[in-house]
Amino acid sequence: MTRIKTFVTLTLLGGLAVVLPIAIFVMLFQWLFGQISEMVAPATEWMQAHTQFKDNFARLVVIGLILGLCFLIGLLVKTSVGRWAHRHLDHWLGKLAPGYSTIKDLVLQFIGGAGSEGVLSGPVARARIHGAGNPLSVTAIVTSQHANGDYTVYVPTAPVPTSGFVYHLPPECVEILPHVTVEAAMKSIVACGSGSGPLLRPPG
Repeated sequence: MTRIKTFVTLTLLGGLAVVLPIAIFVMLFQWLFGQISEMVAPATEWMQAHTQFKDNFARLVVIGLILGLCFLIGLLVKTSVGRWAHRHLDHWLGKLAPGYSTIKDLVLQFIGGAGSEGVLSGPVARARIHGAGNPLSVTAIVTSQHANGDYTVYVPTAPVPTSGFVYHLPPECVEILPHVTVEAAMKSIVACGSGSGPLLRPPG
């Protein structure tokens, strides 16, 4: 009876390990698609009224057009004329639109760009937020190094790494991990620490 119970339990857990990630991915995709659909609803309605595209296909066409437009704008700002226009547009939006400069700085700090490396560029580190002599350490991403040698680090929370804490630490409290990528660190954080062996293993 015990063997049957163990077999059923392990088999069920194995099935859940396969099905749950797929189900969660599908739910997240549906939620994201719903949010994007609401934002592009006016354009989708115009597309349905003036073309043969209907419902979800019309939404996909609109989203594809928006992504294509973003790509074209990215190409344009690589040219001298595009950089000039972008610089002047930023200048006037910063004066006329309250909060625009703050939002722009937040986006650039997170994804990088315009001379900013961004949070996702690393490097990854083990930070001892309670002092160098305390064995407790947390996974961190170095976001800035200061003239006196101190570090500013971002410590993501699990399982949602987009929220976290910022610490300012002396160099003896920060151990840089050059062998660990930001992607590997984020994967470990999303998994609530599972697979964090490389973060704890000394480089070699």
